[in-house]
Amino acid sequence: MKSKQVLEMTDKELQNKLNELKSELFFLRFKNATNQLTNPMQLVETRRDIARVKTVIRQRELARANSDENKG
Repeated sequence: MKSKQVLEMTDKELQNKLNELKSELFFLRFKNATNQLTNPMQLVETRRDIARVKTVIRQRELARANSDENKG
């Protein structure tokens, strides 16, 4: 997943994507533990995607908090 795609998502879509990625990571770890994972880079990419989504969510939270401070 590209950063640009993440930035274009709404907050609701980001939460849904985060849940989906966490679930995917769980199953990838399970496959890795049972030696059924064919491409170990999937683990790395999924973790990076989770980090991208969490980063954008946090940036938006901080932006909202900052704009609320400036209003009041």
